[in-house]
Amino acid sequence: MRLGVCGWPVAHSRSPQMHNAALAQLGLTQWRYQRLPLPPHLFEATVRALPQAGFRGVNVTIPHKEAALQLADEATETAKAIGAANTLTFENGVIHADNTDATGFLTSLKTSAYDKTALVLGAGGSARAVIYALKQAGVDELRIWNRTEAKAHALAEEFNATVSDETADIIVNCTSVGLHDPGDTFKELPLSADELGAGCTVVDMVYRHGGTLLLNAAKANGAEVVDGLEILVAQGAASLERWTGRTAPDQAMREAVADIAT
Repeated sequence: MRLGVCGWPVAHSRSPQMHNAALAQLGLTQWRYQRLPLPPHLFEATVRALPQAGFRGVNVTIPHKEAALQLADEATETAKAIGAANTLTFENGVIHADNTDATGFLTSLKTSAYDKTALVLGAGGSARAVIYALKQAGVDELRIWNRTEAKAHALAEEFNATVSDETADIIVNCTSVGLHDPGDTFKELPLSADELGAGCTVVDMVYRHGGTLLLNAAKANGAEVVDGLEILVAQGAASLERWTGRTAPDQAMREAVADIAT
């Protein structure tokens, strides 16, 4: 039985090590999880062919999450409400879509979002999940920023938010900034290191060895931080349970991610 993660790029993904450690812990020795680098123009056709190649399901990452929902035959109410999917399951010729990013985000958030202000950076599939999660958690005011302003306005209208780069109690980076060149973080995002201080929670969906510049600066200034690796484990465990019907060994998954990071 095969599993995988579809993205473009996807070489940085730690999901294979994390999921293969979990599969070994569960004794599913005939299961394997792999990277599937798919440019956008090949995504739909390739995904539709995966069940015939022995795949039970796939995770979906940048930039395919919205496309994943659109190609699915069935979708959970959560995925529909978010407008994006990060988990596809293949069963009896049907493609099922779900989104475990929202629950993964809330599980990893160390503070209550209730009655807080929040700034979400980005307007892609991950941003949609985070916005949905924050609304569900009772955030008081939700602000959205995106490099393409039209996308920010469309998302703000959909989720009853405002377009703004004003700092907030909770700041979440859902862009790919920091993935390849961490040194450009504060050039490309509407933030300064001085804004990331005590009393603020900073979440970066991007993860990299040694942490991103955004998180490291926030932590040095006394802010509470949530690394993307924590969210990766939480959403990955939820996906694995959908595919296998077994309780995910989240500690084994966390240890596998930590081993790569050291």
